[in-house]
Amino acid sequence: MAEDLKYAVEMRGVTKRFGDVLANDSISLAVESGSIHAIIGENGAGKSTAMNILYGFYAADSGEILIDGQARSIQNPGDAIRLGLGMVHQHFMLVEPLTVTENIILGSEPGSSFAIDFKQARARVRELSEQYGLRIDADARIEDLSVGQQQRVEILKTLYRGAQILILDEPTAVLTPQEVVEMFAILRSLRDRGKTIIIITHKLAEVLALSDRITVMRDGRVVGNISTREATAEGLARLMVGREVLLRVEKTDAHPKDAILVVNNLSLESSTVHGSLNDVSLEVRAGEILGIAGVEGNGQTELIEIIAGLRPQTRGEILLEGKSIDRLDPRRRKNLGIAHIPEDRHRRGLLLDFDLAANSILGVHRNSPLSGAVLLNEQIIAERANRLVREYDVRPPNIALPARALSGGNQQKLIVAREFDINPKLILVSQPTRGVDIGAIEFIHKKLIELRDAGAAILLVSAELDEILSLSDRVLVMYEGRVVGEVDPRSVSEEEIGLMMTGGKR
Repeated sequence: MAEDLKYAVEMRGVTKRFGDVLANDSISLAVESGSIHAIIGENGAGKSTAMNILYGFYAADSGEILIDGQARSIQNPGDAIRLGLGMVHQHFMLVEPLTVTENIILGSEPGSSFAIDFKQARARVRELSEQYGLRIDADARIEDLSVGQQQRVEILKTLYRGAQILILDEPTAVLTPQEVVEMFAILRSLRDRGKTIIIITHKLAEVLALSDRITVMRDGRVVGNISTREATAEGLARLMVGREVLLRVEKTDAHPKDAILVVNNLSLESSTVHGSLNDVSLEVRAGEILGIAGVEGNGQTELIEIIAGLRPQTRGEILLEGKSIDRLDPRRRKNLGIAHIPEDRHRRGLLLDFDLAANSILGVHRNSPLSGAVLLNEQIIAERANRLVREYDVRPPNIALPARALSGGNQQKLIVAREFDINPKLILVSQPTRGVDIGAIEFIHKKLIELRDAGAAILLVSAELDEILSLSDRVLVMYEGRVVGEVDPRSVSEEEIGLMMTGGKR
C-alpha cells in the first residue's frame, strides 16, 4: 500500500467462519479517506459479513481492523459509532410502533436524563430531512411507512449521529431516477467534505458512476481491487461471477392472448394519501408482462397485496379468467394458480426461524404429494427442496439451515424458486431482484421471460426503473393511488417516466 495515502479503514487478513461455512477467507482491503469505495460481489460472497465485522456485529476469527491508521478492537456497534462509523443495513433495524423521530434519536436522545427534548429532536430531523432531500414526516410511525420511506429513515438515522465513515448497503435500491441523482449528489458532497463512504451494491452502473475504487469479492475472498477509472461493467461482472454475464434482458416480442387478470375500479380507503387506491383498473393478458412504475408508497404494495388476498379492498372487483376471486383467501387463490413474490421477504415471504425445506412449501404445504392424509411427506418435501435449492443456486445449499442464516439475496432466490415452481397462471412480482446479485438477476429475468413465453400473465412492480422498462411489454404509472398513464417501455425516456412518477405531466 502506497505510503502517501491515508486510509480511513483497513482490514487485514480478516477471516470469519460460521460452522462449516467460510464466510470471509483472509480478506484484506483499504479504503482511502475522503473517498467513495464500492464493495461488490454475488450474494454469499462475504460482503455484508465483512462490513458487519467492521461495524461490530460479528467478531472476526482472525485478522485486524485499522481506523485512521490505528489498530482498533470493535466489539459491538457502540464501539463502531464511537470511532465514527455509521451503517445503513439492507434489512432495516427500526422499531415499527415508534415514530420517525423516536427511531432516529434512539440511543442518542437529546435533553436531560429526566426528559427527552422532542422539540429539538424533531427540528433536527426535519432539518436533516430537508438538507439531504430525503423528505420524510418526522412524526409518522414506521409501521405506516412504505419500504422506501423506511430506508430513508435509516439513512437519516446515520446522518443524525454525524458519522465520519458511512457504510451503505444497497443505498439506492428504492429510489426513483431523480432521487438516485440526488443521492449521488449527497454522497459526493459528503465525500468532498472529508467523509469516507463505503457502499455495498449490485448496480454496476452506479458503481462506475459514483465510486472512486472498487473491491470485488467472490466465495468469501477478495478477487480484485480496482480503480473505477480502469473498470468496465463487463469486467466487473466477470470478476464477480467467474464467467461471462449477460447484462441486458434478451426477449422477443410478446404475443398476448386472453386476459387472465382483470381489475375493475379497485379502491382502498386510507387515512393518508400513501397506501390508498383510487379506482384502479387494469388487465394482464396471458403471455405478457405488465409493469407498474411509481415511487414506493403510491399504492403499488396495496394493489399487489389485495390481488394476492392479503388485504381486502374497499370497493371494486378482481376477476381471474373471468371469475371473481374477491371472497377467496390467499391459499385458495394460490391453488387457482396465483404466485406471489412479496416486496418484503421477511414479513411476507419467509418464516425466518424455519428451515429451508419448510419455507420451500409455504402456501402449498396442504397439497398432495407434499401432504398426506394426516402428516406432511418429509421425504417428498426434502427432495423438492433440494431440487429448488440446486436449480436456483441457493447458497449454502443446506435445506436444514434456518432461513435467517441466508443472505438477503439467497432468501429471495428461495422465494422465487418456491413461487415459480407451482406453474402459475398469474404471477404477482414485487421487487423480484431487490438485494440480489448480478448473476441471480440474470437468472430471475430469464425465468420471468420463460414463464411469459409459456403463457403466464405477469404483473411486475419494481423500484428499479431499468428493470421495469427492460422486462415489461406495457407499463402503467401510478401516483398517489391512481393510474396516471400508460407508456411504451420501448420508447419512453427515464426522465419522462420519472416525471410522471412524481406527479408531473408528460
